[in-house]
Amino acid sequence: MTIGHAPPEVSATPASDLSPPHSPALVAVKPSSARRRTVPRWIRRTTGPLLLLALWQLASTLGWLPADTLAPPSTIASTGADLIGDGTLPGAMAVSLQRVAIGLVVGGTAGTVLALLSGLSRLGEDLIDASVQMLRTVPWVGLIPLFIIWMGIGEAPKVALIALGTAFHLYLNVYAGIRGVDEQLIEAGQVLGLGRWGLVRHVVLPGALPGFMTGLRYSLATAWLALVFGESINADAGIGFLMNQAREFFRTDVIVVCLVVYAFLGLATDLVVRTLERLLLQWRPTFTGQ
Repeated sequence: MTIGHAPPEVSATPASDLSPPHSPALVAVKPSSARRRTVPRWIRRTTGPLLLLALWQLASTLGWLPADTLAPPSTIASTGADLIGDGTLPGAMAVSLQRVAIGLVVGGTAGTVLALLSGLSRLGEDLIDASVQMLRTVPWVGLIPLFIIWMGIGEAPKVALIALGTAFHLYLNVYAGIRGVDEQLIEAGQVLGLGRWGLVRHVVLPGALPGFMTGLRYSLATAWLALVFGESINADAGIGFLMNQAREFFRTDVIVVCLVVYAFLGLATDLVVRTLERLLLQWRPTFTGQ
């Protein structure tokens, strides 16, 4: 102990000085994709088609695009309104939709059943797959003369052409979906005590559902394409019938109206399938873009 020296003085520090330094304010960070999207998406998606229509109308107005070559959009819109007003276009659309629906049901059912038989059984694959792979390489449009000879010029060849064009898409995608099911899921189902049909119902078919929906989208696109060819077979009703009549009288406005109807019907049916995909495949996370 040192004698003669006073202990050092300890200065009292206020409690407020001992508090931690001031922390910066937290700012919510938005994803980069949210910061970039200043313009609504529906506006961006419609900008391109609207610009194309504007250029088309401008070229027609300035005389760069003669009306007998391609009618301007204003004339096409007026013609479409007249066809809707007198009931010609709605009646033609109803006939064409009926043909597509029947052909899709017939072809889709046949393609799906064949895919199930071939995908679920090695014996079925040996008996079915080789024949289907051979037939699908034959251009189905080239079968129109045979369909006319076999079925005449009524509704049957038109429906058969649509059915043939749609069956192969569903067969290929459903078959690929069945054979693409993860083997580990099959083993897990067996461990849980599922039998053969239990595995098919609870594992294989749900795993093949995405392939079925993809095949259905392809089939619908092909159905409208086949309808164009099918309605050229001595049709007396339908959108193709209107196009054939317009071709004889050089009515490019009616032809374009029919083409627009084909396009919108195809988009509408595709939208229906995409909605079904979102409802039935909620369990499958997908990438939606950035």
